[in-house]
Amino acid sequence: MRSAVIVDVVRTPSGRGKPGGALSGVHPVDLAAGVLTALLERSGLESTRIDDVLMGCVSQVADQSLNIARQAVLAAGFAESVPAVTIDRQCGSSQQAAHFAAQGVIAGAYDIVIAAGVESMSRVPLGSSAHGGTVSQGVSRRYPDGLVNQGVSAELIAQRWGFSREELDAFSAESHRRAADAWTRGRFDTQVIPVLGGDGEAVAFDETVRPGTTAEALAGLGPAFRTDALAERFPDLDWRITAGNSSPLTDAASAALIMSEEKAAELGLTPRARFHSFAVVGDDPMMMLTGPIPATRRILERSGLSLDDLDAYEVNEAFASVPLAWQRELDADPDKLNPWGGAIALGHAVGASGTRLLGTLVAHLEATGGRYGLQTMCEGGGMANATIIERL
Repeated sequence: MRSAVIVDVVRTPSGRGKPGGALSGVHPVDLAAGVLTALLERSGLESTRIDDVLMGCVSQVADQSLNIARQAVLAAGFAESVPAVTIDRQCGSSQQAAHFAAQGVIAGAYDIVIAAGVESMSRVPLGSSAHGGTVSQGVSRRYPDGLVNQGVSAELIAQRWGFSREELDAFSAESHRRAADAWTRGRFDTQVIPVLGGDGEAVAFDETVRPGTTAEALAGLGPAFRTDALAERFPDLDWRITAGNSSPLTDAASAALIMSEEKAAELGLTPRARFHSFAVVGDDPMMMLTGPIPATRRILERSGLSLDDLDAYEVNEAFASVPLAWQRELDADPDKLNPWGGAIALGHAVGASGTRLLGTLVAHLEATGGRYGLQTMCEGGGMANATIIERL
C-alpha cells in the first residue's frame, strides 16, 4: 500500500476576527493564496505538478463564495490546469481536507496534493451561511425542543463533567502561557509566514495570543452565551463559558503539501511525517462537541496504538471544556495536551484550524523527537475527525 507523507505545512499568523483585526483588511482569497504560494516557494515545485487543492472553509458565502479553493489557486498564480474544491465539515474542514488528500494519495488517485483551509471571520461572520435559512421539518420532528449553539453545548459539557469556572479559566490562561512561551522559543518560526495587513504593515505574530493573561483576570468576564430564553430552558446551568475560556473569532489560512513517499524521493524532497491512521465519527448533536472522545477511541483501535504510545495530542480548544472533558474521559497526560497552547490562544479560524493543528503537531514532534502524534477536533452538528501521524 502507498504511503502518504507530509512534506511541509505553513500557516499565516492569526488575526482577530473582527473589524480592525490585523488581517481584517486582507481578502480571504488572498490569505489562502499566500499559503499556497509559500508551499511552492519552499518546495521548489511547479504548480503544474499539483494534482488537486482541497480547502476547508465553513462560511462559503460573500468573500468566501464561488469555490474559494479555486479562487485561491487562481489568485496564487497557479496554472489554470490545477483543480480545487472547497470542503465543509464545520470546524474540522481542513482536517477533513488533509484526510481526503492523504487517502487519495494512498489510493493512487493523487501523487501530489495540497490540503488547506481558510476563514476570515471578520469579513464573513460565523453563521453567515445560515442567514435566512430555516430548520427542516425532519430535524424539527427529531429534535422538537430545537438544537443549540456551540456555546450552550460547551456549557452542557462543563456541567456533565463538573468543571468549575476556576478550572476553565485556569486551563485558558495556561493555553496563553504555553503559546507565548512557544513563540518566545521560536517554535512557530518554521511554519508561520508573514502577511501584509490591509494597512501595508507585515503581520508576523498571532494577534490572538495574550501573554499576560491570568486566571484571575479571566474571572472577571461574564457569561458569553446566556440569554433569558436559554436560562429558562436550561435552569440547572451555571453559565461558566465566557469569551476568555472560548476560542476567539479569527482570520487565518493554513496549508499542507502531501504526496506519496515515492514521489517525494523522486523529487528529492524530505518528508517530515507520515499519515498513520484516520477516523471520523458522528456524535450527539445537542452536546455537539464531545465527538473527539469516541473519535480517539476509534482511531486507537484502528491504529493498534495506545494513548501512551502517543507523544503529543492536539485537541482543538473550541472551548476549555472540550479538551478538559477529553482529557478526563481518556485519562490522558495533561503535559502532552496542546503543549504549545491551543485555539484559546492561537485562534480558531474555523476552516483553517485543521491544517494549523497539523502543522503544530508536526513541528512539536520534530522539536521533541517524538514519534506519534494525535490530532482531533470537535465539529458543528456533533462530529469529530481524528488523525495519527508518525514523524519521519
